[in-house]
Amino acid sequence: MAKYYLVTGGAGFIGSHIAERLLGEGQQVRIVDDLSTGKRETVTGLEDRYPGRLDFHHGDLAEPEVCQRAVQGVTHIFHQAALASVPRSLADPLATNRANVTGTLNLLLAARDAGVERLVYAGSSSVYGENPELPKVETMPPAPLSPYALSKYVGEEYARLFAEHFNVATVTLRYFNVFGPRQDPDSPYAAVIPIFMRRLLRGEPPVIHGDGEQSRDFTFIANVVDANLAACHTPGAHGAYNIACGGRTTVNALLANLQALLGLDIPPRHEAPRPGDVPHSYADIGRAQRELGYRPRVDFDEGLAETVAYFRQQLA
Repeated sequence: MAKYYLVTGGAGFIGSHIAERLLGEGQQVRIVDDLSTGKRETVTGLEDRYPGRLDFHHGDLAEPEVCQRAVQGVTHIFHQAALASVPRSLADPLATNRANVTGTLNLLLAARDAGVERLVYAGSSSVYGENPELPKVETMPPAPLSPYALSKYVGEEYARLFAEHFNVATVTLRYFNVFGPRQDPDSPYAAVIPIFMRRLLRGEPPVIHGDGEQSRDFTFIANVVDANLAACHTPGAHGAYNIACGGRTTVNALLANLQALLGLDIPPRHEAPRPGDVPHSYADIGRAQRELGYRPRVDFDEGLAETVAYFRQQLA
């Protein structure tokens, strides 16, 4: 049977990179996105490059009929659609729950009814909370600190239950601080690297929340796409896997690297720590290596240089 892939949130950062890889490999792809954070021009660019192989559905997964239409004829799903922000979830928990929990449940029900072979769910390292033990291992008990983190954990638990009770093969990938080209710098909830890039290229001081010694396991987008394809196609893959590089970089070191790549020296402005942010995020990726054959082929320095080149062109 020919494969037909659905990428939810495919107009967004991670989803569009997954769709692009699949299309580049000659696959048929459908994208469903409500364009609340994704961009129609991103999809248009893919349609122009791969005519006849991309089908776009504009719709909200929190509406069951949208999910039912989206899964028709689909064999595999990459579920990337979400409202992905801790501050946004604290400002509007209901919207986060609707998008991340209701949308995921509706999609799983539609996938069950349509006989989809496998669903790969975009999880989050935020489910670990502020447990001081490092590195984070999948067997640690979840301790979400925000509505966003909780919603992502509920989604992965729904995925697990559908695998156990409804014969829908599911895999969760817990992403650690994904970055790369096409990440949106303009949203008020943007991630740290595009925010830093935008401010630096404008000659403005970057804002660091706290002392900057909080650390993250920054993961380049190409590694995340590799992990998704491996999770989709590896027989027996199940449960949750950490997807990262298995290293730590402080926010201060990140900023120093960006300034060096740009040839700038703009002192940062420090503000109060943000509620719900965890102090350190660092992954044990052993399970993904053993069971999925996952290897982060683009390291942090190489990925950062590629990202800086992209934003320099886009934001200049």
